[in-house]
Amino acid sequence: QVQLVESGGGLVQAGGSLRLSCAASGRTFSMYPMGWLRQAPGKEREFVAAVSRSGGNTAYSLDSAKGRFTISRDNAKNTVYLQMNSLKPEDTAVYYCAAGRFTTSQTFVSARENAYDYWGQGTQVTVSS
Repeated sequence: QVQLVESGGGLVQAGGSLRLSCAASGRTFSMYPMGWLRQAPGKEREFVAAVSRSGGNTAYSLDSAKGRFTISRDNAKNTVYLQMNSLKPEDTAVYYCAAGRFTTSQTFVSARENAYDYWGQGTQVTVSS
């Protein structure tokens, strides 16, 4: 069982930056691939970024892959991060941290929502124009 708590959301002007953090409980955090997904008002939840259990492999959605977002993790601190730069009003959404299934793979990442078993409560990010 993994419990996840996000923090770092808030209101920022377009062009600004935020760093989201997700603190995980449990001693086996390093065995789980992690991801960030977001849900904008009136839209379905969508994939943003993922990182393998080792941190050595990452994946990004087409939009966040444009050099604006960076996912990372610190297994010693049981924490995964999402650094978001050059924010746009269309980035406004609730951002969710999620943990995938326990794995021995050092490189596995997934963009599929159904690959994630544990979810945080979400943190609101609002970007004003």
